Amino acid sequence: MLGQNLTRILRAPTTQFYRTKLDGLFGGTAIQHGNNKPKSLHKTRRIWLPNIQMVELYSVILDQKIKVRVTNRVLRTIDKKGGLDNYLLETKDKNIASELGLELKHLVKNDDRWAV
Repeated sequence: MLGQNLTRILRAPTTQFYRTKLDGLFGGTAIQHGNNKPKSLHKTRRIWLPNIQMVELYSVILDQKIKVRVTNRVLRTIDKKGGLDNYLLETKDKNIASELGLELKHLVKNDDRWAV
């Protein structure tokens, strides 16, 4: 029998982070799922993607421009904190939530030129 050899795959609803493995600062922004509900009440599934922009951010500590994908929410936070370096140093690792962001944070923290 074919059905006896197959294992059952369970799909649990989990939050799906938007390309956390790729180069970008997304701040934990997730893809959201839901329904369109028009006047006729005929619901159709849809998704909402985060607003992602490609920008060049300047790092004073690394003394170079970094071209990176950033959500608008993180871009506003970078402006509020006073630049890319302050954002990386003051934000917790779980809130950065991307490999590139954590790598940049490690480079900024361990730069020997700014040690006093």
